[in-house]
Amino acid sequence: MYKKELNILNKKNRLRKRKIYKNIIDLASNDYLCLAENKEIRQKAFKKAMLLPSHSAKASQLVNGYTEIHKEFEEYLCALNNFEDGVIVGSGFLANLALFELVRKKDLALIDEEYHASGIVGSKLTQGEVRFFKHNDLEDLKEKSKDYKNFNRVFVFTEGIFSMMGDKVKKEITDYAQQIGTLIIDEAHSVGVCGERLLGITEEYNLNPQKTIKMGTLGKALGSYGAYILANSEIIEFLINKAKSIIYTTALNPVDVLLAHFGVEYIQNNLKQIKTKIEEKKLIFNTSSLIKIIKAKNNKEVIQKQQELINRGILIGAIRPPTVKTPIFRIILRNCIENEEIKKVIKFLENK
Repeated sequence: MYKKELNILNKKNRLRKRKIYKNIIDLASNDYLCLAENKEIRQKAFKKAMLLPSHSAKASQLVNGYTEIHKEFEEYLCALNNFEDGVIVGSGFLANLALFELVRKKDLALIDEEYHASGIVGSKLTQGEVRFFKHNDLEDLKEKSKDYKNFNRVFVFTEGIFSMMGDKVKKEITDYAQQIGTLIIDEAHSVGVCGERLLGITEEYNLNPQKTIKMGTLGKALGSYGAYILANSEIIEFLINKAKSIIYTTALNPVDVLLAHFGVEYIQNNLKQIKTKIEEKKLIFNTSSLIKIIKAKNNKEVIQKQQELINRGILIGAIRPPTVKTPIFRIILRNCIENEEIKKVIKFLENK
């Protein structure tokens, strides 16, 4: 049925396959702080999970899938981040789909062109007007929003740290967004990486929680799975009642919630040690995040060099179109990987 399309992808070196990697130095996953490998967190979560009547949520949040485990974590995140209310969602993809339900008729959504693919999908489902602005470009954002007063509500969608660029959103973008409407910020790659308490860009830029909607994942730096949305109480209540990706999906497994909860607590209890390693890596590898991007010549090279590293027991990201415009090597500067090891990998990739 789809053989022709698959053959075309294969000829363009864009065919993707699932693989299982064992005994490998992992510089590809988004487990920035290596918490997914932390047995102390795992043991705490599993110990508490064994006291629960069920290890599954079993149903939607609005049926009976919402538990004390979910509620406790939502309240903890709200208190930590200074937001009124929050909701745990099944994944970052589902969370972004939910957020676009906020854009109703006669509303305007302004989206950074490098926003995550889940947001691009979500933007096609919204009832409002959608406009994309050039990546991190304030002047283009202003141009695209010059008639913002003609709309009922205005939302600016951006990321804290852009996953395929490795750069931070500019503060001037977030400031302007809060001037003209509501800032929606995807903090999937910035929570656990920046901010005084590693709470992300919302903390680093001291963003107004009444004019900001924050989405973060329980994966990535927190080492689990799922996502959360923090906002004022009215917005969270609206999402719970209107967002299809929240209403019609089974609630997140409470075990995943526990893993994330203990992950956040671990970060807060070990801030100095974790931040020292992060700042060291940012300085050594000249980045504002824990993502290092190196351009590749073409799809063939990106696959070939990735395989050469795999043969040496090292895994990096080989990112190709349509995920990115041009192929790149994506190296995650994980806190538990020695800097000298990462330097060797970067040197190999930069040796054209």
